[in-house]
Amino acid sequence: MADRDRWRVVPAAGGVLWRDAGAALESGGSVAPDTAGSAAASIEVALVHRPKYDDWSLPKGKLLPAEQPIVGGVREVAEETGITAMAGRPLGELRYPVTVDGAVATKVVRYWAMRAQSGRFAPCAEVDQMQWLSPAEAAAALSYDHDRAPLQRLLARPYRTTTVLLVRHGRAGQRSAWLGPDRLRPLDATGQAQAQGVCTVAPCFRPQRVISGDPSRCVDTVAPLAGSIGVPVEIDPTWEEDAHAAHPDNAVRRVGELAEAGSPVVVCSQGGVIPDIIVTLAARDGVDTGSRPAARKGSMWALSFAGSTLIDAEYFPSLLVASPNLA
Repeated sequence: MADRDRWRVVPAAGGVLWRDAGAALESGGSVAPDTAGSAAASIEVALVHRPKYDDWSLPKGKLLPAEQPIVGGVREVAEETGITAMAGRPLGELRYPVTVDGAVATKVVRYWAMRAQSGRFAPCAEVDQMQWLSPAEAAAALSYDHDRAPLQRLLARPYRTTTVLLVRHGRAGQRSAWLGPDRLRPLDATGQAQAQGVCTVAPCFRPQRVISGDPSRCVDTVAPLAGSIGVPVEIDPTWEEDAHAAHPDNAVRRVGELAEAGSPVVVCSQGGVIPDIIVTLAARDGVDTGSRPAARKGSMWALSFAGSTLIDAEYFPSLLVASPNLA
């Protein structure tokens, strides 16, 4: 690749879309509930056929300008398959050369596990066929060797996971500049934009509950999300720094309870709480999160659990719009 082309990147995203074998999806309903309750239960994976290339691949596509990868991945899966999906744990990325306007570029595709929820396939110009296959059949049918890596990652660890989203509140200006009680300190303009980012990214994981510490900056960070999905913001002092300092084990215990409940949930907390939770859970369950976990204002951790065991931890350092396409 010539030096002048190294900067050219085509960002894309998609998913390994799965369902229980033989599960029926209704256009206005949801996937049939688990009956086996075991990671060993058989599943089917969706592959799509693109007539332009006459190939079978995992559903994916290029990101829109300034689109978050997880948002683009869920969107592309829906556009190519007609299926609304619930994002789960990350499945890494693929990099391979492509040609854009006669020049070499690098396509970077990020994948997530995605469980089918509802919808129905309808052929279009870009994708004319879709098929549900067993993982072994899917691996054999894929047209490109590199597409097998995300599928292998899906199967290598539990895929029946529950997501707990830990959001740090958005920016709320300088404490010294606020004359009222600190718990009432409001979001500033950036914090309000970060709250809208939560509203854009968190729904990819189909949360059913929204929980927050009492400070206004926490509640206001997740209130737009709660309104958009039609649930209240549940106030729980467990997620406040003072309560955490007094009883540091409570937050970790509470996360485990939320995970075992089995429904995706969003929790908004503070910078003195979230890193401690990540460190404790990662050390307990052997998940590598690198150095001391960050928790920037307006950021989010997506924690994937099998029961109360942490399987993966993905950090979203910003929920604002991403950088635009470079190619």
